Amino acid sequence: MVEEFLKYIEAERRYSPRTVAIYRDALEAFYGYAYPQDRCAADGRGKVRSERLSEVQQREALTFSTIRGFVAFSMEDGLSPRTVNLRLSALSSFCSWAVRRKLLASNPVRRIPRPKESHRLPEFYTQMSLEHFFDSRGLDGSGKACSQMDMHHYRNGVMLLLLYATGMRRSEIVNLRVGDFDPHRGVFTVLGKGDKMREIPVPASVCQEISLYLERIRKEFPEADRCGRFFLTDSGAPIYPEFVNEAVHEELDGEEGFTGRKSPHVLRHSLATHLLNNGADLNSIKEILGHSSLAATQVYTHNSFEQLKNTYLTAHPRAKNGGKNED
Repeated sequence: MVEEFLKYIEAERRYSPRTVAIYRDALEAFYGYAYPQDRCAADGRGKVRSERLSEVQQREALTFSTIRGFVAFSMEDGLSPRTVNLRLSALSSFCSWAVRRKLLASNPVRRIPRPKESHRLPEFYTQMSLEHFFDSRGLDGSGKACSQMDMHHYRNGVMLLLLYATGMRRSEIVNLRVGDFDPHRGVFTVLGKGDKMREIPVPASVCQEISLYLERIRKEFPEADRCGRFFLTDSGAPIYPEFVNEAVHEELDGEEGFTGRKSPHVLRHSLATHLLNNGADLNSIKEILGHSSLAATQVYTHNSFEQLKNTYLTAHPRAKNGGKNED
């Protein structure tokens, strides 16, 4: 059952390899709880690979009491509510799939109370910090960065510039191709989650820097056009997800104004927050980021409110001198 379900979400639902891996991990953890005697000792994490269980065993474990026990076990094991809810989502999708194929009478996950998650505000870098970072490296379309930086750091710089200027996801940067950029219109055409296409406009200075980068990469890697990838490793191979993480961390580590988490997603959060602070409407930001619903975009209003609150309290006359106004 599990293997058939995973093939279904990969081939028919077109889920990303990372999502399929997350679903597999959640289901193996569940069956490791349901059948502790069959746990695979090789990984030491209390999981059971689906091929170790018969279809009858897989189906019989999908009960309300077993799943509720799995939730309690996961919480006691120290997993966060968010991780537990992610596991429940994978189990619910699996059970719904089984119901449609008449392998289960109903989806027991729908009756399971979900652990309450704490709402964390998205992390972001300040606009001043990012502007200083890109200006100090000459990544402004002037040609300074292209002519003075080695290819390794120049590629990394352009990658960070695109992550911030476009708000692309890490997976979108990894799969980006040279042909996705239209220099005449100044837009990127991106294939995002759920195979949804969207166009992202970029400022003129960014377009100029991109054109300079593409000219240089053609000289550095004349064979690159064979694969058409926008970003390549130092050896000319296509980049991979962890490569993007490492590039962001390498370039921002030790830089003033970047003391928090250093990741591609924080650059995406930063763009959304700065767009909102500078007057962009939520629907426009939603389209730029490729969100499926406005609810996912509205979280950035909390960041903007916190900034407004801090500015307001700093400027408010009742906040000065202990609340005592001067005459």
